[in-house]
Amino acid sequence: MACPFHHSAELNPAVLALDWLLGTWESDEPGEGSFSSIPPFRYNETLQFSQVGQPVINFTFNASHAENKKPLHRECGFIRLQPGTNRVAFIIAQNSGLVEIEEGELVGQGMTLHTHGLARTSFAKEPHVQQISRVFQLRPDGRLEQTVSMAMEGQPLMQHLHITYRRNS
Repeated sequence: MACPFHHSAELNPAVLALDWLLGTWESDEPGEGSFSSIPPFRYNETLQFSQVGQPVINFTFNASHAENKKPLHRECGFIRLQPGTNRVAFIIAQNSGLVEIEEGELVGQGMTLHTHGLARTSFAKEPHVQQISRVFQLRPDGRLEQTVSMAMEGQPLMQHLHITYRRNS
């Protein structure tokens, strides 16, 4: 999955408010994952945010199990801002067969996003994800924090992932 690639193009003014995300971020310590239907786990993750001069930010998220290093989830997509507003959208394809559109608000160097649309392959593993909420925040210490909450069929929205990252490049 090689969606983003680095390019020396000038940042499109439409995404200037997202320049704080650009670069490669590595988890500085394992993140914590849990949900009612799975045992708790720890994971490492690399985030890459890049641009090629278009009015979008490209991204990939690659996670691996903290102990056995096996690959976990991979996500690839695009971030768009509605012109003239602080409305932001994530368009995400996951290796699990889930495709998401999350929309929300950009406030300073933070974003809060919620499910706007979900689609999945006809043979996606059950129980199916019904709702996702995601919060990114650039902390005063320069670390990026992400919290993901999820609701599955028959389950309420609850925290699923929490992790912090340090900018690598």
